[in-house]
Amino acid sequence: MEDTEEDYMSESFINVDQDIRPGMPMLRRVKETFKKEEKQKEANQKSRQKSIKEKEQEQRDTALNIALGNENKGFAMLQKMGYKSGQPLGKSGEGIIEPIPLNMNTGVSGLGHEELKKRKAEEQMENYRRKLHMRKQAEKQTADLFKMRMKTKQEEMQVKRDLEKSQKACHQLDMQKGLELPREVWFWLRPSMQKDVEQQDEEEEEEEEEDDLSASDKLQILTAYLREHYLYCIWCGTAYEDQEDLSSNCPGDTFADHE
Repeated sequence: MEDTEEDYMSESFINVDQDIRPGMPMLRRVKETFKKEEKQKEANQKSRQKSIKEKEQEQRDTALNIALGNENKGFAMLQKMGYKSGQPLGKSGEGIIEPIPLNMNTGVSGLGHEELKKRKAEEQMENYRRKLHMRKQAEKQTADLFKMRMKTKQEEMQVKRDLEKSQKACHQLDMQKGLELPREVWFWLRPSMQKDVEQQDEEEEEEEEEDDLSASDKLQILTAYLREHYLYCIWCGTAYEDQEDLSSNCPGDTFADHE
């Protein structure tokens, strides 16, 4: 064996420093895989044939990046008139320096298509705003109608409560005066007792006559009767001494006057 050859059993061969940190072999394999994928992508990119649009774009960019020379007739005429490259156009030197940029229409739409598209978008937005406004108005009308119904219902309930209060007060005051029957059948609250058939028939006829009057009409008639005959106001809960005392101290003859 020659001296230049290393003995694989020697200490110099066994004691070679090795990177034995956890995970390092895996990390090297990941890096190698990543490099291979990058090389493959580059190879695919080079081997891929460019499309016609890409070739046209490259040729256009190359041509536009080349400055005009003396071979260009228009540029040569400008130079004869005293123009120098990089100098603004115009006598005052406030004109443009760079040429007007080239905007290519790569789509299949014709002239005016963008304006038409923009106008349609504005019309759609206007229609949307109009519909949104109409929906808000409808919601507001629905809410107002609901509030109106609730207010009407509350007023009807208040009229019913005031009418029952007036009927009780009228019954009590009439009884104190010695009256055995009310002036009108509905001036008093009917007692919840069993009646004979004849009395029920009479009251049914009277109820048919009462149906012509609403609860509000009954309340107005009954409160006027109480104020005239007994100087009594159901909302004040007071029987006044005379008509002058009633007129001076009672706010009015309706529920709204006492709120």
